[in-house]
Amino acid sequence: MHIREATLADFDQIWTIFQPIVAAGETYAYPRDTTRAQAITFWMEMPRKTFVAEENGTILGTYYIKTNQLGGGDHVCNCGYMVSPAARGLGLASSMCVHSQEIAKSLGYKAMQFNFVASTNEGAVRLWTKLGFETVGRLPKAFHHPSKGYVDALVMYKWLSAVAGT
Repeated sequence: MHIREATLADFDQIWTIFQPIVAAGETYAYPRDTTRAQAITFWMEMPRKTFVAEENGTILGTYYIKTNQLGGGDHVCNCGYMVSPAARGLGLASSMCVHSQEIAKSLGYKAMQFNFVASTNEGAVRLWTKLGFETVGRLPKAFHHPSKGYVDALVMYKWLSAVAGT
């Protein structure tokens, strides 16, 4: 598997991952009826960079990295990750998260924050915790899950710099 920066030419394959995940409404707060054009904006244009994980020309996963806040918070980045159903359970999300942390450091970020992790997304919560992220906030009933109703959203955070205070 190879992780590289995405191009607009990759979006046809990214869309096959993005669309069913967003339409399911179980993990992302995008509108469930997000159009392809909106998805290009959300996933390819708004982030600072977007990456794909591919094997033999097939995109198996994707992630973006962007600045979480402007001004005094611009040293913290935010990422979002999606994995193709065919590649789940193979460690791809873990590999992309580790890769994104290295990219974040190379771009000058000091920390990474996941703003809105559905508490029902137990696999993601378990993985982010394993990779050193702490749950620093809980937003009661902030995410409307299509079958479980209103569930908590978590704010997860990790300081990336090796030296405290830098």
